Amino acid sequence: MRSLSDELLKTQKQASHIPYIKLEAQNKINGVTRPDWERLYNGNEEEYFHALTIASDGSLIRARISPPSDSRKLYIQRVVNPKEDSAFDIWTYTNQYNAVIVAAASLGATVSVFWIKSDRKVQCMESHDCGATWSGAQLVDYSPTTAINGISASYRSNGDLALFFADQSTLYVKKQVNGQWQTKCAWDKTTGSLSGISAVYDNDWNLFITGKDISGNFRLWSLIYGDGGNLPAGSWGELQTLAEAPYDGNFSYRHAFLDKPDVIRCFYIENHSGSEAYSQPFSTHTIGNFADNLWLEPQPFNLSSHYGLAMAHDADYCWLSCANGVWRASLAEEKLDLSNHILSLKQETVGAEGSLAVELTGTDAAFSSPPPPFKTGCRLDFSYGYVTENGHEVCEGQSYTLQAYEYINSNGSAKLVLYAANGWENISRWTAKQQFRWNAGSEEKSIKGILAFILARAGLKLDIISASETIENAFPDFNINPGMKGDNIVKKLLSLVSDLLFIEGDIAYLVNPLPDDMPVYSYSAPQTDGIHPVLRAAHTTAALDYNHIRVEGFDNINSLPVVANCFDFDDIAKSCERFLSVEDVNIGSVYEAKSRGEAILRKYREAFTSGYIEIHPNCAQQVYDVINISDGKAGFVNERRRVIGIKTFFQPAGGKYLQTLLLAKV
Repeated sequence: MRSLSDELLKTQKQASHIPYIKLEAQNKINGVTRPDWERLYNGNEEEYFHALTIASDGSLIRARISPPSDSRKLYIQRVVNPKEDSAFDIWTYTNQYNAVIVAAASLGATVSVFWIKSDRKVQCMESHDCGATWSGAQLVDYSPTTAINGISASYRSNGDLALFFADQSTLYVKKQVNGQWQTKCAWDKTTGSLSGISAVYDNDWNLFITGKDISGNFRLWSLIYGDGGNLPAGSWGELQTLAEAPYDGNFSYRHAFLDKPDVIRCFYIENHSGSEAYSQPFSTHTIGNFADNLWLEPQPFNLSSHYGLAMAHDADYCWLSCANGVWRASLAEEKLDLSNHILSLKQETVGAEGSLAVELTGTDAAFSSPPPPFKTGCRLDFSYGYVTENGHEVCEGQSYTLQAYEYINSNGSAKLVLYAANGWENISRWTAKQQFRWNAGSEEKSIKGILAFILARAGLKLDIISASETIENAFPDFNINPGMKGDNIVKKLLSLVSDLLFIEGDIAYLVNPLPDDMPVYSYSAPQTDGIHPVLRAAHTTAALDYNHIRVEGFDNINSLPVVANCFDFDDIAKSCERFLSVEDVNIGSVYEAKSRGEAILRKYREAFTSGYIEIHPNCAQQVYDVINISDGKAGFVNERRRVIGIKTFFQPAGGKYLQTLLLAKV
């Protein structure tokens, strides 16, 4: 149950009240600002290696290398106050040629451009006035070979810098500390050849790497180079895979670029060499911390590119660049208040699934062509509350994604109808593009870890209210085939445990309901002092779908079958046996089988709707809360029930503001 102010809590329990609904549209998707990319420049430069950074005065600093046919010349560009009519086609030749690869980084007014030449020289030129003037080329080091396929640099806030470059299958880091270059160090990983590297500093150096593993399979990895944040300074984390493709297939990954305008975002190139060959940028961003390696399902970007899109940001925009293109997207948060236009509203949540339907007055001409940020895919933040002595008060936390809207003009009146869904819709629409498998030979991810991975792909962060021992500590051999739907995968994972899931906003909450859970709120009919009144109620008693669960597994250590039975003898006595058999090769002990059987039996008890109560809306009530109900006519005194669904209806013209709680036995 969410928290409320004392005044709002007191008001919602009163028989007489003034309702208030807050509804806003925001330019957010999957919890972050939606980037609406605008292309500012579409030039004729030939594609090749390139880099981008932004100085503290807002100047856009671009660098590019011309193709081998033009001697791989290094060019730089400074665009002050970049905008639609800026001269993105004017470049300055640096008198450097035979450059193999280039990177750029900035901190305040200091801008550094790095490149590696065909004679293995690692060189740098610097500007201390935001790119207005530059130093000459300075020798930084030598690369071991000329097989360099990735380079990236990133500053710390204190002025220290780390330069990373990939030489064949080895990643090197060379740090500049207090203005002095340190000896380069190689990582401690064993892979195949590397094809790209990008770094962004965020308490550690966070890296994205493209290349091949030791077996020749193509990989897109995340990696942390420690600086005292998640890892000790100078230490390497584990390579964590974001995407992979077999060595004998048609897919590969190259040219990753990272930046952190709000969350850590990444662009990379997916190459396909099949019958319909393409080389296309994909974008993704973190869901939570970089170290967790939880990423939104990569989204295709409308461009054909072989060398990727470099990223940078200033206070107002996120920028993309390649040799012949510049894009920007606003980082500003846009809101549109719809609260005063509501004709009616219906909200429904049952378990993890939720929907919102809103009718808005259409007399305002603006709604016939809705203004930004109103468009399909935008977020609708919905909060309900009351007018209290302190003014309009709501309990926030719920949001939905706008799926569709229609403008209706009939009999001289007009209205705009919105149809929105919660994050379960994202889960249902997510489809696996490749195979995933965990724990086939070792303990890689727990059930909770796999669940967090799937939810992140759908744009949701997993948060724990309570969790079972099994979901934390079980590591089943779990396989996802291409084409499998997200909702089926999540349901399959939850079938292995007693835990349940509900969704609010961009967070999926995990709850482990227990028979001894204590009530968090009370209702009564008729109303008593200080207790929330029940307006109408129905209480149902029925037999369980299943009252005998048999779980079978196999003990691989002792080569013995495992069998455990769980019974609800009270229900069997009333309704006779209703049997369900479950087989799972991941179950290796009687304890695990017994735990699974009890979890299944408990879910069947709690899934059955044992009635409902109709109330004036409780702004803080959440799915799976346990409540107390006292109903004199039904003979209930502090009877415990679990909320398994919430329906809210608001129609101001009709004076209706009601909520129905669907209930199950605890």
